Amino acid sequence: MIYALFQVAIGGAIGSVLRFLTLTTVSAPLGTFVVNVAGSLVMGVLFVTLSARLSPLLMTGVLGGFTTFSAFSLDALKLYESGQPSQAILYIAGSVILSLAAVALGAALARGAFA
Repeated sequence: MIYALFQVAIGGAIGSVLRFLTLTTVSAPLGTFVVNVAGSLVMGVLFVTLSARLSPLLMTGVLGGFTTFSAFSLDALKLYESGQPSQAILYIAGSVILSLAAVALGAALARGAFA
């Protein structure tokens, strides 16, 4: 378990730096779009080709630090591929709608608390 945590920590640091560099080079929102799509593409490749031994480092760590959208995309794909298309649609719609609502609520609360 300690080795897996170490892999996640190192990978997360690498992914976060890569995200920072990407967003420094390509400003938001285009940079965020690039990060999310590229991370999802790499997540798909690693999901099919990667050994479980390197999963904490590359999938959870690097890609988790680079973009959590790739994990969301993989979860949706797994639901769909496991014969649960309705659950996949609900997961996607619910995640997007509730996340947008949550970020708006968080911003509103912060504006009220710090105004």
